[in-house]
Parts: sequence; structure tokens; C-alpha cells
Amino acid sequence: MNLEKSIFNRVALLTGEETINQLKNTRIIIFGLGGVGSWCAESLVRTGIGNITLVDNDIVCATNINRQLPATTKNIGKPKIEVLKERFLEINPNAIVTTKQQVYNQETAESFCLNEFDCIIDAIDSLKDKALLIENACKTNAFFVSSMGAALKSDPQKIKTAEFWNVKGCPLARALRQKFKRLKTFPVKKFTCVYSDELLENQIVEPLEDDVNKESWSKFKAQANGTFAHITAIFGFTLAGLVVNHLVEKYRK
Repeated sequence: MNLEKSIFNRVALLTGEETINQLKNTRIIIFGLGGVGSWCAESLVRTGIGNITLVDNDIVCATNINRQLPATTKNIGKPKIEVLKERFLEINPNAIVTTKQQVYNQETAESFCLNEFDCIIDAIDSLKDKALLIENACKTNAFFVSSMGAALKSDPQKIKTAEFWNVKGCPLARALRQKFKRLKTFPVKKFTCVYSDELLENQIVEPLEDDVNKESWSKFKAQANGTFAHITAIFGFTLAGLVVNHLVEKYRK
């Protein structure tokens, strides 16, 4: 048994060899490699996705370490996408891992060629950029999923999925819907979101120095909201599960 076959043997037991070969050629792009996106990408690579594009403009900082996969004290100052690329190629040396250290926004959107991908995953924090990605991703034939806000949560049993317009109790989803209604531009197809209706309060409201200038969609006093690793990881793994289950069902037909 060759190395790659051994790596994905336990996946093949559930999906079959033919599906494994199709997963290898599936093209996925994930936007945002923070607390949610990094765990999502890891799960996809370990499941056999062989062509993944990582999009994130950020570098690892100390405040990422409590919840983000690429964040360790050794990696502070390094681009998150480069840390993850190195890690993913150690998991599967045959994977095609493309990195784009960019922000997805009005100026860069056309350069991403979203129509080239089979699946698009949104784990962006910025409200404006997230809305733009949702709008553009929904115009493609790609399978699209999106993460709503994972901060200010503690109870993993409250994490769930729903179609975007049916997400309840999430300030980020509410802000996005208000933005679409205000601009009178709406996603042209339905898509599934991962969210939680739990909403805790920050116990410390003063942001740390390296968080002061970060854009936040939240209306709370603190721009930097409290976050647990177990919550962001479950959000990310749930996104990955939605993608994998969709692909397995598609390839079995």
C-alpha cells in the first residue's frame, strides 16, 4: 500500500476508493484562515481534498494562539497561509496548496476567478468583505457555505446550521441581512451557515494594542471579542463536514 493510500485508508472505508480519487481532484477555496477557517482547512486536507486554495492576509500574532491552528509562539510574525501550507504538505505531500496573501474586497474580487472552484468556504470576519464574497459566491455553480460569528460563545451544544435567512440570534447574520436589504442586493441562491445563538459578554472591554486597529462587525464596546478554541474548531469542522458530505453524496450518484 503506497503512502497516500495509507493516509486516506480510513476515509476510503467510508467513501469508497472512487470517491477518494474524486476528492483528490476537487478544487476548494477557503477565505479566512483564523479560528474557524484554519480548522476547516485542516479537516479537508486530512479527508483527501487534493487541491485547496488558502486566502488570508494576516500574520500570526500572540492573541491568535488560544484558538487558531497555525498560531504558536514559534510562528508569531509569519503569514498564516504559509504556516498552514507547510503543515498541509506534511500531511499530504501530493496535495496542491495554493496561497494568496490578500484581502477579498472590491478591488481584488475579480482576481479570484470563483467560477473555477467546486466549493467556496467563507470564514471572513469583515462585514463588508464577507457580504461581497457571499454575493459573488452565490453567482457561481460552486457549493458555498459560510461561517457566522464564533466569538462570545462557550456552549458547543448550541452550534447548529441553517439556511442564511433562517439563522436566528446571531448579530453577524443580522448585520449581513440588514446590509443586503439596505443595498437592495441579495444573494441569488440559498446557502447554509454555521452559527450559534449564544451570546456572552466580554469581561474585559479594553482591546490589546495589536487588536486596536482591527475592523470589527460587532456593535459591542470591545472590537476584540472573547473566543474559545473548542467553539472556533467546531465551527470549522462543521463547515468541513458540510462540504465533505455534499461531495460524497455528489460523487456517489
